[in-house]
Amino acid sequence: MIEFKNVNKSINGKIILKDINITIEKGELVVFIGPSGCGKTTTLKMINKLLTPTSGEILINGDNINTKNTIKLRRNMGYVIQQAGLLPHLTIGENISLIASIEKMPKDKINEKVIELLNLVGLAPEDYMNKYPKQLSGGQQQRVGVARALIMDPDVILMDEPFSALDPITKTQLQDEIFNIQQNFKKTIIFVTHDMDEALKLGDKICILEAGSVVQFATPEELLKSPINDFVRDFVGKNRIWNQPELIKAKDIMIEMPIKSVGERTILQAIEIMKSSHVDSLLVVDKANLLCGLVTLKQIRKNPDKTKKLKDIMIKDIITVNNEDSIIDVLELIKKEDISFVPVTDENLKLSGLITKSSLLSILSNQFIDDEEVDDNE
Repeated sequence: MIEFKNVNKSINGKIILKDINITIEKGELVVFIGPSGCGKTTTLKMINKLLTPTSGEILINGDNINTKNTIKLRRNMGYVIQQAGLLPHLTIGENISLIASIEKMPKDKINEKVIELLNLVGLAPEDYMNKYPKQLSGGQQQRVGVARALIMDPDVILMDEPFSALDPITKTQLQDEIFNIQQNFKKTIIFVTHDMDEALKLGDKICILEAGSVVQFATPEELLKSPINDFVRDFVGKNRIWNQPELIKAKDIMIEMPIKSVGERTILQAIEIMKSSHVDSLLVVDKANLLCGLVTLKQIRKNPDKTKKLKDIMIKDIITVNNEDSIIDVLELIKKEDISFVPVTDENLKLSGLITKSSLLSILSNQFIDDEEVDDNE
């Protein structure tokens, strides 16, 4: 766990950071992002003591880093920068193993680790271990930089805009590599970028900085759905959540007060409810709002006895989605089952809402209308 407590930084009288108070949990991938000069790289560099705070303290697992030996601290942290920073006179294998050699790790262990790490970052050891940096592309060099950062199996990896100079395809591949490393090995990764798409793709949490201050520190979902102010809203981008549809949940798009009734109601009463609400079906719930079934107008017409109870004629086996299912899951289910609507329930099967084809169409149409309005104003 890394904690910033009232951290301030000034250089030559200029305030760079103001009252930074954030906690990065063990195993999280946290992204620092903001406009140029906002202090994101300065914040990163203070974690491994490349820069020191003017005031405040930084703790790792409860210990102030000022009490730690600087060299040991850095050697136990991976550090990846924009240009891989490989030493040109050393082979790829020697570049990766440099710190391990200084730390006198056994040679057979070093060789084993280098092979393992080259495989991890998608570079065949037999093809790359004995090459020199100038023989590699920029993307390949960055892969080596990532491998080198992992050689001492650090708990913390610092990454300062590592992929910003790469072509889109290589960038995407390396983003996937980092995501997989974090998921599989649970490293604590602090990642600096100026690319919001990259931040949303990678981050467990995103820290947005402006003029040296933390404006919002939240999950990608929270940032997209609940930006704290206009700066965050504009920085994240209007309607950007539609670029991340997996973050749009059923609870965000459902009709929150669907027309419903209890099973004790009669068919005659159900007809009146349907007429007054202009619907052709009713969701049937119990007194605790647990979803029990569904009654349609078609069923009602098949039952001439209007005194019958809804619980006696309702369809009990109905398809539902959970509050937390994504819009992608909902759309796939509606298509697969060829249904025009689907009730939304919580984890206890209580009715939360309803999603219909027409409500989905309305939501999607409004999104495109909003996009056109933005374009018209640009």
